[in-house]
Amino acid sequence: MNNDNKYTKQLKSNNSCKKVLILSCGTGGGHNTAAKAIQEEFLARNIKTDFKEYLEIIDTKLKDEINNLYIKSTNRNGKLFKKVYSLGRIYEKTKLTSPVYFLNSLNKEKLYRYIKDNKYDFVITTHLFAAQALTAVKKEHHIHFMQVATDYVSIPFWEETNPDYFIIPSKELEDDFIVKGIKKRKLVALGIPVKKQFREKYNKEKIKKQLNLAIDKKYILILNGSMGFGNVKEISKRLLENIEDVIFIISCGNNDKLFKILKDEYKDNKRIIVLPYTNQLSKYMASSDIILSKPGGLTTTEIATMRKPLIHIMPIPGCENYNAKFFTERQMSIKCDNIDEVINNTKKLIKDKTLQKEMVENQKKYISVDTCEKIVEIVIKELNKR
Repeated sequence: MNNDNKYTKQLKSNNSCKKVLILSCGTGGGHNTAAKAIQEEFLARNIKTDFKEYLEIIDTKLKDEINNLYIKSTNRNGKLFKKVYSLGRIYEKTKLTSPVYFLNSLNKEKLYRYIKDNKYDFVITTHLFAAQALTAVKKEHHIHFMQVATDYVSIPFWEETNPDYFIIPSKELEDDFIVKGIKKRKLVALGIPVKKQFREKYNKEKIKKQLNLAIDKKYILILNGSMGFGNVKEISKRLLENIEDVIFIISCGNNDKLFKILKDEYKDNKRIIVLPYTNQLSKYMASSDIILSKPGGLTTTEIATMRKPLIHIMPIPGCENYNAKFFTERQMSIKCDNIDEVINNTKKLIKDKTLQKEMVENQKKYISVDTCEKIVEIVIKELNKR
């Protein structure tokens, strides 16, 4: 019997009414997706687990306003996001309590009441805002919580939080978190959690048949994140002009406007497949020979978990630059800062099979596939103490 099953059986027999709450925010799709990946693992073991957007508990209107503000900040190549992120870094150095913490601490009683009224025994969060609010709650009430980083860097103000456990993407990033003021004893290097569909082993030929893709054709998948950011129209045009004998699959995520534009643009082109939001993205990844993607922490981890040659395209300044840096320094991807680099490196990677294999081997070395299981194991141990 493995430890996970042992602890799960103990939990069921000792106290079957234990409940876990997972909190996130919809500023980008990665935080919510990571939260749902963890929830998926708990539910697979019949442990009562709820997912909730933190701001929805506080104020639904506020949630929508903040999520929309985030989306606007990433427009125009993320110039506004870069300014906000830079200001966060500057403020962080002052060692003063941030206004971000102050605003989230105002929600402590509402959040605590929600936790107590719903009888949650343990809380997990994949977002800074909820972690700050939980920290404020913890100063006055007896609660236990875990926070999970979804980028390959310690973002501004993580040091203002006080979880029982802080899950980070890699042991090699420990110093980055410690130097920001986070206690080493709280850090647990397990990776970034991804859903089960990205951890499965697929038969490429079988999946291609399911998706009505040609068995004998090469496919390059272009991802722009859950929101469909990026100058994908120009990128796809240049790729078509410069690379032959490849079919390009463009995923538009939740960006319906982009989907309609590209669908109309390429309606008569058999070398372009335009996808709306799909829950079969892992299968399209499995069918692809190379993936081009924005370097979001979650999407990048999903790709690496599936062991795919990867090109990072035009990072939004801030976390995405650090994500791309972590991957390129370990030869898990190639980073491109402009369209010319995207074209040249895509052509290079198509031809260089050795480089493709090296990327995949390095992904195996640095990217864990059992993050969700290990997170659940830690929480089950904690629940069994109470």
